[in-house]
Amino acid sequence: MTTGPAAAGLPLLEVRQLSVHHGQLRALHDVSLSVGAGEVYAMIGANGAGKTTLLRTISGLKAASSGSILLDGQDISRLRAERRVAAGVVMVPEGRRLFPSLTVAENLQVGASYARQGPWTIERVYQLFGWMRERRGQLAAQLSGGEQQSVAIGRALVANPRLLLLDELSLGLAPVVVRRIYDTLPELLASGVTVLLVEQDVSQALRVASHVHCLLEGRTTLQGAPGQLTAEGIEGAYFGLSGGPAETAGQPGQPGQPGPAGPAGPAGMRPPGLREHPHDLG
Repeated sequence: MTTGPAAAGLPLLEVRQLSVHHGQLRALHDVSLSVGAGEVYAMIGANGAGKTTLLRTISGLKAASSGSILLDGQDISRLRAERRVAAGVVMVPEGRRLFPSLTVAENLQVGASYARQGPWTIERVYQLFGWMRERRGQLAAQLSGGEQQSVAIGRALVANPRLLLLDELSLGLAPVVVRRIYDTLPELLASGVTVLLVEQDVSQALRVASHVHCLLEGRTTLQGAPGQLTAEGIEGAYFGLSGGPAETAGQPGQPGQPGPAGPAGPAGMRPPGLREHPHDLG
């Protein structure tokens, strides 16, 4: 039986009015979000929107200027990064960031340094990625991009995260490889992992996410369940064409929320991967 904050209806992760600076540049402007246990929560937006900054701040790699980050209702805003890993917040960074001179097995062992008790072991990672066991002695530098991404995910999993932060999972990978990696998400969720991912490929985000959140220049421009969003609304939020404050799908016109999305952009201007009908992904 589930007990504790999750049973009481609290979100696993709550970000409240988070602002972050890079020097004099304000990279995030009062961003708020709530991620329930078992969700796949997708952050979308163009380059420079603040998506990676958000993940780095949640993971403790970047200091917030103001606002708070709560895990199970407990404020973790001042915890060091390794303490957040021990609490269950683990990040797969953009570009994988493996140790190229270490083997596959050694890279996985690094992930266990601050591991919590849980179901994920190196052996289970080998079961999840069937190719990995036979090549566990190969150097990470000799792997393909998709293989490196799989090892990076495995390295995060052996820490037994409660919240897995995935930054630009599909970056630089062939579509078939991307889909293969995303097909592992159901097993992660079944093991009790909640996922917050950054993704520029909007169609991919809509395919896997239970909630989508768009950033533009560090501000929220749209959020909602994929079934509530339209291609026009996503396009307007992605490119800043709506002409109003941020939109929460299904709740237009509330204070601090946007009204209906504005006109679509010029013909052919669509976020990466977004089709005319965002749920027509066949």
